[in-house]
Amino acid sequence: MNYKMMGRFNAMILAIEAVFMLPALLISIFLGETSSYQSFLLSMGIILAIAGLLWLFSRKAKRDFYAREGLICVGSSWILMSALGALPLFFSGALPNYIDALFEITSGFTTTGSSVIANLNVIPKGILYWRSFTHWVGGMGVLVFLLALIPVSGQNQGFTMHLLRAESPGPDVGKLVPKMRQTAAVLYLSYLSLSLLNLVFLLIGKMPLFDAVCTMFGTAGTGGFGVYNDSLASFSPYIHYVTAVFMLLFGINFSCFYLLLLRQFRSVFKDEELRLYFGIVTASVVLITWNVFRIYGNFSDSFRHAFFQVASITTTTGFATTDFDLWPTFSKSILFLLMFFGACAGSTGGGLKMARLLLLFKSLIRNISQILHPNKVKVIRVNTKPIDEKIIANTSAYFFVYMILIFASFLIVSIDGFSIATGFSAVVSCFNNIGPGFETVGPTCNFSSFSPLSKLVLIFDMLAGRLEIFPILILFNPRAWKRG
Repeated sequence: MNYKMMGRFNAMILAIEAVFMLPALLISIFLGETSSYQSFLLSMGIILAIAGLLWLFSRKAKRDFYAREGLICVGSSWILMSALGALPLFFSGALPNYIDALFEITSGFTTTGSSVIANLNVIPKGILYWRSFTHWVGGMGVLVFLLALIPVSGQNQGFTMHLLRAESPGPDVGKLVPKMRQTAAVLYLSYLSLSLLNLVFLLIGKMPLFDAVCTMFGTAGTGGFGVYNDSLASFSPYIHYVTAVFMLLFGINFSCFYLLLLRQFRSVFKDEELRLYFGIVTASVVLITWNVFRIYGNFSDSFRHAFFQVASITTTTGFATTDFDLWPTFSKSILFLLMFFGACAGSTGGGLKMARLLLLFKSLIRNISQILHPNKVKVIRVNTKPIDEKIIANTSAYFFVYMILIFASFLIVSIDGFSIATGFSAVVSCFNNIGPGFETVGPTCNFSSFSPLSKLVLIFDMLAGRLEIFPILILFNPRAWKRG
């Protein structure tokens, strides 16, 4: 176990986190928010002090770095970022209970968007900015950002793939270009470009600059923190459509954008995961538009709200333009199923992922075929390429653990005595990084009424869901920490 190398990476990540707080600090100073800028200064000092101690500890770190270290490094770094990133909310008094502050900022970094804040109008702008910016940081992942920046020599190349695979969402991560640093750079360049384009379209719609920047952060990271109590309901239909379209774009595997740059349009068009993604979105929008027509009384509003909420839930963003908890049961049932499906692998979205859904479905079809034809050998293919049986096995194992953790979390959360719809949707929402659930945790409500124990369980769920379970679970395995 290479503790010193992991310490070095955690030191660099914490230093980056402190630097990322600078814009929020400057906003607080400019607006004269005394408690906010003091809390940021104190938090940055603590973070840099811890980073300095970790750097001193890891001065002579060896370069040996394997999958186990990669998983532990990713899991521990996200916990550290969340624990220390919550300090400004706690020190400023915006959330005087540390568990609430931890819940809020973990929800930010994991791009969940679930909140314990009842009234956003009383929260300082500097805190609101930091809260939303954590979505953008967590969307692509801070380790991917780190890999895009640091120089990688020949002896360092062993750890880059382990880190990228451990942090990137989806059943499998490969290289877009020969070197992993270049792959990370391509991912972040695409992410940044699409984010800036989103911001331009929001500003064209005359959205105030601060609101547009925070909304862009939430859209790009598929997080969903709003700066107003009604999320995006008070904005124009133009803003709704722009946000919905960009939510769907950020829910696409970023390798598709790279292929478009290479003009490999046919490969993108024939991508089975992408076609499944848009097929499910289209079918859901059509069905919900039909079902809610009697509520809104016209096709325009029915389609707009259906399109927006399907895009928001499918991509696990969590923005809202209406209280969908008041929709008919049929529409709410569709949204609930979409909470599980999630976006594409390799996107900023959460959930089970369309790639896993596709593999599970093809695996089911093959198993049925083998029952009928026991001697027939059938290879599962995606985009005409054969899928390694290890990936199929890992997908099945992931789904099994996924369901166990969801039901175990639900049992613990149910101790609070809320309805089944509230408790189960809260767990599903947090585990799949959605944001709002139903009833007590619906789009017009929040998670503040849960007990500290339930909030800690939901924090675990948010981290496990964002990091694809195993980087978090391995932290609880004593054998993983042994040397050798």
